[in-house]
Amino acid sequence: MTTLSSSSRSRVRKLPSSAMGIVLPFLLSIVMTFVVSGVSTALGIGLVEGLIGRWMRAWAFSWVIAFPVLLIALPVVRKVAAAIVAAPGERVR
Repeated sequence: MTTLSSSSRSRVRKLPSSAMGIVLPFLLSIVMTFVVSGVSTALGIGLVEGLIGRWMRAWAFSWVIAFPVLLIALPVVRKVAAAIVAAPGERVR
């Protein structure tokens, strides 16, 4: 097994912090649609032959919907969450 030394890891180029608004919903949509489409497909058709193929098709379709929805919804959700949750250092009554 090969491990990366700290000097090798430091050579990995990172995206600028401004990319977080795209990267976060991109990764979140991949994980969430993978899990939800797998559970939904298995519950819908059972543990049958061809489940994986149907799951992957459902996953691809659901991701195409989820990613743009997250891009649109995340700013609104952040504002709602900020209205409900105290900011760091803010006194809670």
